Amino acid sequence: MESGGCFRAAAFAYHITRFVWRCIPIASNSNSKELEINERIRDKEVRLIGADGQQMGVMSPRDALRIARERDLDLVKVAPQAKPPVCKILDYGKYRFEMQKKEKEARKNQKVVELKEIRLSLNIDTNDFNTKVNQAAKFLQQGHKVKVTIRFRGREMAHTNLGVDVHKRFAEALAGQAVVDKQPKLEGRSMMMFLSPTPNK
Repeated sequence: MESGGCFRAAAFAYHITRFVWRCIPIASNSNSKELEINERIRDKEVRLIGADGQQMGVMSPRDALRIARERDLDLVKVAPQAKPPVCKILDYGKYRFEMQKKEKEARKNQKVVELKEIRLSLNIDTNDFNTKVNQAAKFLQQGHKVKVTIRFRGREMAHTNLGVDVHKRFAEALAGQAVVDKQPKLEGRSMMMFLSPTPNK
């Protein structure tokens, strides 16, 4: 008798643990609202879609959940804005895993645009200038934006117009590869110009 009671208690504990786990709403991705699942769904009625995609009609969430339980699956509200809301029978653990996998692939394929900086001097020589141009061209070809900066030192502040000339010469050297997002502008002792890759036609 005691062994039977222990068995029933263990089975009850397992059921409660399983019940609690399945009631927790888990976001399908970091940018979306939490999906309602199982007992969390409290609409008056829902439109049910089976695990195989079959339309199963409109019914109460209780009946829909019962059908899902019979298949040892979860009831997930997939279209909360619909009238009535659409719920689907599926394995939520597997569904969440697939969603995370797709998000990971999307992030891997997403192109990250960075802002690269090229520093020039007011009296830069031709070789250094060409080296900086080539470096900027490489960044632009990779799809990055480029900030071109000239830092004025001491009495150079009296000749900021020369900085504008250097910036314009730099932009002209990248003609066809870059467009000027922001024209040269003096901020404190630094003059900055911003370039972006030429849009593909």
